[in-house]
Amino acid sequence: MEKTLEKYKNSLKEEGYKFTSQRKAILTAILENDHEHLSCDDIYNIVSKDYPEIGIATVYRTLQLFEKLDIVYKVNFDDGFSRYELNYGTGDHHHHHLICLKCGKVLEVKLDLLDSLEREIEKDGQFSIVDHNVKFYGFCKECK
Repeated sequence: MEKTLEKYKNSLKEEGYKFTSQRKAILTAILENDHEHLSCDDIYNIVSKDYPEIGIATVYRTLQLFEKLDIVYKVNFDDGFSRYELNYGTGDHHHHHLICLKCGKVLEVKLDLLDSLEREIEKDGQFSIVDHNVKFYGFCKECK
């Protein structure tokens, strides 16, 4: 994790931003929970345990900065909350999500079968795809 923190610290510094203790705490919370899809409130609740003086506005502004610098992606699951995922900089497409309509659980699908569809769409040269996002809605195994 230290290597990853160092990478993002350098990204901030290259863009003229300081790697403050609040930014480090927010980034650490995201890194330690990278299997989750954390909202701003979730991140605030994690960080405020060790940094009770941090405000929700600081978390929100930091997430906006991280998104601007491509450190995180903002994801919307149509539940009224923006959620954040770390951008590992692999250049691959985002993974897809399975969203349970009963309990709200979000599962990730790493399998990406849309590459051939993208190539077919781009074939005539009228559109160049840079990314896609797919969400599947249904019921998880606990709720079906």
